[in-house]
This record gives sequence, structure tokens and C-alpha cells, in this order.
Amino acid sequence: MTVLSVSRRTASRRTVARTVRALGVVSASAALTVGLAGSAAACNINEFSAEAKCVGDKGVITVTDVDPAGVPATVTVFLENNGADEKKVGEQVVKGSREGVTITFEEDWQPNAEYRIHVKAKPYVDEDIKPNLTTPATACKGEKEPPAPSEPAPTPSDSASTPSEDEEEPGTPTPSESEPETTAPADTSDNAPSPAVGESNLAETGADSNTGLIAGIAATLVAVGGGAIFFGMRRRGANSDS
Repeated sequence: MTVLSVSRRTASRRTVARTVRALGVVSASAALTVGLAGSAAACNINEFSAEAKCVGDKGVITVTDVDPAGVPATVTVFLENNGADEKKVGEQVVKGSREGVTITFEEDWQPNAEYRIHVKAKPYVDEDIKPNLTTPATACKGEKEPPAPSEPAPTPSDSASTPSEDEEEPGTPTPSESEPETTAPADTSDNAPSPAVGESNLAETGADSNTGLIAGIAATLVAVGGGAIFFGMRRRGANSDS
């Protein structure tokens, strides 16, 4: 009986030891998994986003951090030119949240410009937001178009010049309107209508005909003839008395 008790106790101890070892391995694995998950959830480049937009009439670049752990991250913005940094726009520190925290960089960006945004949050992130930020094709309203070149002022010689025939002022009468063209009188000798029959008879008896002259000559002849008869009769009487 004593031997059997000892054997059972030894088996129980071995079982307990194995169980403890198994629990230790499981706990370590769980702790490692939780640690890795916590590190992954602490900060990730995918939690950062950038955007170019307009505030009023000014251009800005915004970066939003949605890291729920709120790990401080340094955000730096660079203007790119042919794949190289042309200038550093600015640098700010952001602590994200589950709802998101946004920081703003004032930048009067040009249409279709390219910007590189670098994020550094030790020991989790030290890289750029991919892809690079490209601004919209339309500029903000504050970007006014250059004024069109003004036309040169007319010189006094140009302003005092008389208008050409094609540029006469309205209301100015043309020669055809103010002075009608004179035409030569038509030859009435050939084209005058012949008088009617009645009109010719009236003209012959009117004051313009020779009727008065003929009547006067006839009266003169009558008077001369009467005088000749009178003198002839007196002469005959004188001869008969003698």
C-alpha cells in the first residue's frame, strides 16, 4: 500500500508540473501576441492621410492622424520637383485619436503640384505617406488670372483724324441725299406732243395769230377805196357844172 501511494503521488506531481509548463507556454504566447497587437495598434502609417484644399481664398495642406493610442508623431511636408525635395513647407507634431486629429500647413499650392509627407513616431513609424500628395487641377479662388495687357492710348493725331468714307459719322448726309443730281433738260422740240385739233383752231383765232394785221390792212384798203370814190364823184360834178 505504501508503494502504491508513493507512485500515485509521484504521478500527480508530474502531472502538475506538466500542467504548469503548459500554462506557462500559453501565457507567454498570449503575452507576446498581445504585445505585438498593442505595438501594431499603437501607431501605423496607414493611420495618416493628407489632403490639399482651400480655406477661403488661401491654399492649405492638411494631415489627419486617427491613431487611437495617441502616440506623438512628427509630420514634415516637402514640395517635390522632379522627384527631389524643392523646399520644406513645414513641420508639426500631432497626437492622434480614434476620431482623428488634423493639423494644417498653410501653403498656396499650385495646381497639379506634388508634395511628400513624412511621418516619424518612434519606435513605430518612420516613413512617407504613400503615394505622394498631388494638388487639384484647379487653383483656389484667390489665385487671380494675370490682367490682360491694356491697349495703348490713342495719340492726338489719331483722335483728330477725320473719319474715312467707310467710317463717316451717322447722320451725315451723303452727296446723293443732300444735293440731287441735275439732269439736262430734255429736247422738247422732238418729244413735245402735237396739239389737238381743237387747240390749233383756237390758237389760230387767238391774239397770237395774224388776224388783227389782216383786218387792219383790209380796213385801210376800204378807207382808201372810199376816198378815191369820193374824190372821183366830186370831180365829175365839177366837170358837169362847167
